[in-house]
Amino acid sequence: MPQNVPSFEFSAPAKQLRQFVYDHWCSQGRGPNLRVVHEATGLDRREIVQAYKELQLGIICVVDQDSLNCNLLKFQPFSSFPSQVEVWIAGAFHSYAGCALESVAISKMPPFAGMTLTLKSYCACCLEPVELQAQDGIVTPVDTALVHISSTPWDWNNNDIVHQCDSMNFVLSAEHAERYERTTSRRGVLLTIEQTAMFVKATGDERMWQYDWAPATINPKAVIYGMKQLGVDVSNWTGERTPAPGRA
Repeated sequence: MPQNVPSFEFSAPAKQLRQFVYDHWCSQGRGPNLRVVHEATGLDRREIVQAYKELQLGIICVVDQDSLNCNLLKFQPFSSFPSQVEVWIAGAFHSYAGCALESVAISKMPPFAGMTLTLKSYCACCLEPVELQAQDGIVTPVDTALVHISSTPWDWNNNDIVHQCDSMNFVLSAEHAERYERTTSRRGVLLTIEQTAMFVKATGDERMWQYDWAPATINPKAVIYGMKQLGVDVSNWTGERTPAPGRA
């Protein structure tokens, strides 16, 4: 999936598939297979597979396009495989979030309105637990952890968003972030929980609320500018020599 994809509109089957998968994942905690999609939507195999490929181009999901059953790996904000963040509801495991950023946005989805979601994760450095509460897009406590992003937007979405999501993790502090960077030989940027919530707010306001929500695209310059407007130190992405908070 390339960056800066020209604007396009999802087809009717793609919109129908997107709505069904969201409804299914929110209620069941997992993605549907082809038969479940077919029974619910009436779409045939080829229509389903092509719709998934279309949704992947619009950065809604990741599927194994070479698999015969178009295996569903991610459907933002959810992950089919164990990720860094577990989402719990009413004391029971519900699903895996796609990444630390996506976990902050999950509680904004209509089926979870008014519910308290527990986000169970860990520090990428020392693997000590990180636990947050989320309700209607508000995440607390805001001072428990930071979000570390160890990939530059210039490398986001080169093929799909799996690598990108893998680089977005919670850390306990700036010191833990620096230790994690030394361990992985990769510098990154740090967001507070509040900055993270603001960054994903636009997506959370659209997802499932707007049936005709337009395809997304990755524009590295726009991402970096947006982060900078939120007060995030992006010097490790731009080469500017601005010390990050806690790293002076």
